[in-house]
Amino acid sequence: MANDFLLEIGTEEIPAKFSPGAMTQLKEQARKKLAELRLNYADMNVFATPRRLALLVAGLDEKQQDLLMEVKGPAVKAAYDAKGIPTKAALGFAKGQGVSVESLFTQEVNGVPYVFARKSETGMETPTLLPQLAMDLINSLHFPKPMRWGDLDFRFARPIRWIVALYGTEVVPFQFVGLESGRTSRGHRTLTTEPVLFNQPSEYREALRRAYVVVDPEERKAQIQAQIKVLAENVGGEVPEDEELLEEVVHIVEYPTALVGEVASRYMHLPNAVITTPMREHQRYFPVRAKDGKLLPYFITVRNGDDFALETVKAGNEKVLKARLEDAAFYYREDQKVPLAELVSKLGKIVYHEKLGTVEQRVERLRSLSRYIAVKLGLDEIRQEEIDRTALLAKADLVTLMVSDFPELQGIMGADYARASGEKPEVCQGILEHYQPRFSGDDLPVSAAGRVVSIADKLDAIVGAFSIGIQPTGSQDPYALRRQAQGIVGIFLDSGWDLSLTELLQESYRSFSEQGTSPLPIEDILPLLQDFFQQRVRFALQEQGLRYDTVEAALAQGSDHFNRAGNRARVLSEKRQEESFIQYSQAYIRCFNLTKKETPQVLYPSLLVDPTEIALAQGIVAREERFKQAVAMGDLAEAYKLAGELVPQIEDLFQAVMIMVEDEDLKRTRLALLGQCVVMLGCLGDLSVLA
Repeated sequence: MANDFLLEIGTEEIPAKFSPGAMTQLKEQARKKLAELRLNYADMNVFATPRRLALLVAGLDEKQQDLLMEVKGPAVKAAYDAKGIPTKAALGFAKGQGVSVESLFTQEVNGVPYVFARKSETGMETPTLLPQLAMDLINSLHFPKPMRWGDLDFRFARPIRWIVALYGTEVVPFQFVGLESGRTSRGHRTLTTEPVLFNQPSEYREALRRAYVVVDPEERKAQIQAQIKVLAENVGGEVPEDEELLEEVVHIVEYPTALVGEVASRYMHLPNAVITTPMREHQRYFPVRAKDGKLLPYFITVRNGDDFALETVKAGNEKVLKARLEDAAFYYREDQKVPLAELVSKLGKIVYHEKLGTVEQRVERLRSLSRYIAVKLGLDEIRQEEIDRTALLAKADLVTLMVSDFPELQGIMGADYARASGEKPEVCQGILEHYQPRFSGDDLPVSAAGRVVSIADKLDAIVGAFSIGIQPTGSQDPYALRRQAQGIVGIFLDSGWDLSLTELLQESYRSFSEQGTSPLPIEDILPLLQDFFQQRVRFALQEQGLRYDTVEAALAQGSDHFNRAGNRARVLSEKRQEESFIQYSQAYIRCFNLTKKETPQVLYPSLLVDPTEIALAQGIVAREERFKQAVAMGDLAEAYKLAGELVPQIEDLFQAVMIMVEDEDLKRTRLALLGQCVVMLGCLGDLSVLA
């Protein structure tokens, strides 16, 4: 007979950003550990509120599945002597498996007979397994910044205050961090003082609902979305989708009640970002917009509680926002008293990094690298001037009062203040865009100035960090170098620009060297940087839906030019769907396998003797010029077509001659011929790595 199993870990308020990851961990660990214990179940759910993490397993077997397994032992020839008497190997194996030597049986594995032992194990009763399972599950959870409390060495997101553990109607008894497991939980912190008692796990959700706790995050999310929609429509607007903010609010409240507040009209002249940033980032409010996107003088917030005294709550929220917007309005007035360009000189007082100099020095590097990129791209003088001006002003807003108090507005305020200072629209847009993409999925810059300065900005951060020994390790990336590298790759792939990564890295490093802030030699960090970026290219191409082995094959030909690597991968992905590709790839692999360990040879056609190899050499010569031109122009489909025309001749060659002959001169010549075939057939990548 199956029963439901409930484990609830009651805590002090868990940070909202911890909860989604903790839920994922809890579910994965529960699935894994129940499988290891051979316990079947009908369904599994995890729940989280600020004060609890919970696992609810429906229909959990009352007993482990019996285990019947076959264990491989030594080979038969080692297990028995010539007379068929068991050797020490057989006796030791049988003893180790807890079976008699007479019960061993033989079975072939890859044509070799081995002895096997058949073992069985009777499953244990589930209640005896659950205490350890519950403790293992709690111990398996990890958090970004765990806490210790009291005199305990144990760490958790926040101190654990109660534990509920039930299997059917019975408590699963165990002690953990000084607490006894039981059947009593707690409801909403302020709306109820009575303990919540569960007779069985199936009561869990409804019992907590009566105690003003909506335990299922998806249910809370749906309630919040529905309430927001109604409130926004009541004031003639809507709340644009904001999944990140919604997710955070879901994990801040246990019993959501949304309410609408008003923004004083005297602040509505401020830029939208100045109004919405305090709302969203500081207060977790949802800005309300009209159908045409215009910001309306309203916000929606979600209270952790019921609708009691909502007017008072509304007034309190409006008062807090008013104070923040009053500060913002003051900053906005003061900042515009000085043209943005005059603030650049103040950047010398801000340390970018103690080993990499000031922000003013960084701006000098950005200008130098941006000019280099603009020239390499062949942009006209007007565009180059716009890019240089953008690089000069890109960081100027860091010394403004607004950005000092609201760092999230850097770039946004720079663009606004540049516009107010009379800068060209292209420069203003470049300042705004040069931080993009700020996060995964963010928009890429679209203007030339935005793209160039964004690449320079991110490249400077990455090369600078690597030059002083700061590199991402495992999950640790405090300077967001992976995200910045991903942004560079994304901009190149989106723009179609074709520049050498190695040359850009060397140029960026040169700027650091001229300022005397590059302690590690370029030859030490260049291979690390190249590999770092290749990983980002690999990720970007796989995100486009390309198979992993297609990407690996394309990258085997190098990734110094991102778009060339991407073009190879895309054409290869298309061509490998064609029926003729099998024959093509087989020809490549045969040529590749024979030449991969050989030193590249010079082809002397006069040494060729067989008509098939002479014809193949002539076929290569006839197509070589067109092939090189197609590759240079990026027309890899044409290069592939020309190379494919050699496949029948390659097959004829392998039918007619042996490559590895005793005549060394002839062997080297034939290997040189195959080497040329590898070059042409491999125009889309190393096909030997394809699955």
